[in-house]
Amino acid sequence: MAGVLEGLKVVELVGLGPAPFAAMMLADHGAQVLRVHPLRPRPGIPSVDTPADVLARGRDSIAVDLKHPAGRGLILDVLKNADAFLEGFRPGVTERLGLGPGDCLQRNPRLVYGRMTGWGQDGPLAARAGHDLNYISLSGVLGGIGPSERPVVPLNLLGDFGGGGMLMAFGLLAAVLSARTTGKGQVVDTAMSDGVAILSAMIHGFRAADSWQPGRERNLLDGGAYFYGTYRCADGGFIAVGAIEPQFHALLLQGLGLDPADFDQMDKSRWPEYRQRLAQIVASKPRDHWADLFAKTDACVTPVLDWDEAADHPHNRARQTFVHVAGVTQPAPAPRFDGTPAPQPRPPLLPHASPVEALGAWGVPADRVRDLEASSVLGCWKL
Repeated sequence: MAGVLEGLKVVELVGLGPAPFAAMMLADHGAQVLRVHPLRPRPGIPSVDTPADVLARGRDSIAVDLKHPAGRGLILDVLKNADAFLEGFRPGVTERLGLGPGDCLQRNPRLVYGRMTGWGQDGPLAARAGHDLNYISLSGVLGGIGPSERPVVPLNLLGDFGGGGMLMAFGLLAAVLSARTTGKGQVVDTAMSDGVAILSAMIHGFRAADSWQPGRERNLLDGGAYFYGTYRCADGGFIAVGAIEPQFHALLLQGLGLDPADFDQMDKSRWPEYRQRLAQIVASKPRDHWADLFAKTDACVTPVLDWDEAADHPHNRARQTFVHVAGVTQPAPAPRFDGTPAPQPRPPLLPHASPVEALGAWGVPADRVRDLEASSVLGCWKL
């Protein structure tokens, strides 16, 4: 099986996290993706792809001197056969390389040109540096995460990968569908600040309905509700409780030896009191005691696992949620398609491999590849 995106051809100008993640998502499901490294390494950008670089899996990789006319010409020629081009640099960088949207769409009018940035292609902050934490802070999302005393630093999943990489993968596919209908490509401007904002659409709906209070730990889903949060156990582990619906809430309390009739679930004024009662009970037993007790109920109680435990959990093993690729444990492709399941991911093209085969799949003759190698326009970084 080649995957649901078999036939889609994408060129990826290698950058940091979110853009490679979008390319990984596409490659996981059968897209042919060519990773283009700069021949001269840039700070913070990996110069080679190794099995440990999970975000680089499933793609061939070459290194090109993009500042040399022959290197730039090679990429423009490759793009003639591509459906999409993906880059993740600050506005103006690819234009200075001669690989901006105007250059590329002139060569291939059907091309979809994906641009991944933190702040977008325009606006007062467009040229400014930033990271996930900055993007989610200006979106308002960070202000709602953490205890009441202060926001906490979450993993960089919201801005970088949810609001960034995942949104870029969606945008590229939507624009490719449009191009196949209209014959016209376009630029997809994916800003992580925009992406994390749209992830918060439901919370804005709650606010409009006056069902969301300002601050943290004051609402249903921000740790304010005693029936939606985490609790420390006797052994220092934690359980996660998500018993929102009344029937699940009743099962939670029964499992803890409490009478549901003693709890008014929607009386927010008593949430701190109820939380304290639950915390005292949960703290009396180790994590796995509670995990086993609630394992076969709908109380919505689960253990908080570490990375190794997650990969070994029976449910994740049964669904093969994690796979092993070249000795590296990593998430399996998702979502799942019953008619065209994603193939097992393969590791990135090793750094010492020749670009002849990689570029041959894009219609570049072997003699041209060898000439570019001989002139040091094309090469491979070695570990």
